Amino acid sequence: MPIGKVKWFDADKGFGFVSNPGDEDVYVGRNVLPEGVDELVQGQRIEFDFAAGRRGPQALRVKVLDSPRRRTPSRKPEELSSMLSDVMTLLETQVQPVLAQGRYPERKTGRQVAEILRAIAKDLDS
Repeated sequence: MPIGKVKWFDADKGFGFVSNPGDEDVYVGRNVLPEGVDELVQGQRIEFDFAAGRRGPQALRVKVLDSPRRRTPSRKPEELSSMLSDVMTLLETQVQPVLAQGRYPERKTGRQVAEILRAIAKDLDS
């Protein structure tokens, strides 16, 4: 049985794909997950059997080798709330007026704002 890593898995839709070393990615549906496993996490290693399906290879049996690694938010909700307030003020005072004039903000300002937005998005997504 090949061992692959989960590329992605959408728990709401109930399916995802796992890498298959030396071959094309394999479809994994919720119905082939072991008892007690409701979803897979990106990067998680699994062992699987597969067969050719109409739309490509499909997993028939799955054995989970790694426990899921969930990221925990690096900030407390109060800190994140404060960051959101600060970034909204920054956007309203330094970015929006420049954009309204038909220009982009200075590169330094744009990078700082983008970095802050990525940090907030990372915590919201975990």
